[in-house]
Amino acid sequence: MKYRKATTNDVFTIVEMIADDSLGRKRENLTIPLARSYYDAFERIDSDPNQELMVVENGDGQIIAVFQMTFIPYLTYQGGIRAQIEGVRVHKKHRGLGIGKAIFQWAIQRAKERKAHLLQLTTDKKRPDAIRFYESLGFKATHQGMKMHLN
Repeated sequence: MKYRKATTNDVFTIVEMIADDSLGRKRENLTIPLARSYYDAFERIDSDPNQELMVVENGDGQIIAVFQMTFIPYLTYQGGIRAQIEGVRVHKKHRGLGIGKAIFQWAIQRAKERKAHLLQLTTDKKRPDAIRFYESLGFKATHQGMKMHLN
């Protein structure tokens, strides 16, 4: 498997993977052509040095997974860096092959390289399989997360 930063040419494939589940179908707009808002978002992500939108390719060069890492500098922990991983998706044809676990091993190493002291994630409570998977990797539900939709 090869890990690389996403490019503009990858945006449609990424959105396709994000939209390919019961929750993603409700919130994404997978059309041809893809809405300009996705490309604008990609440009914002790509231009921010604290964002790494990554794709994983198989030996044939096909994108089989995607995830985004954000590195958040803050004053607590003596000016530490918190790494956050979000939007982890493995293409449905490649699930159950250990790719998700490999992504997290890569992400943990990347967070250490960026001198982060913590790797965190959020997941929807409606994804019990994902929660079990994250717990199997050593993640713990130590905080109560809260969100406010602003639309």
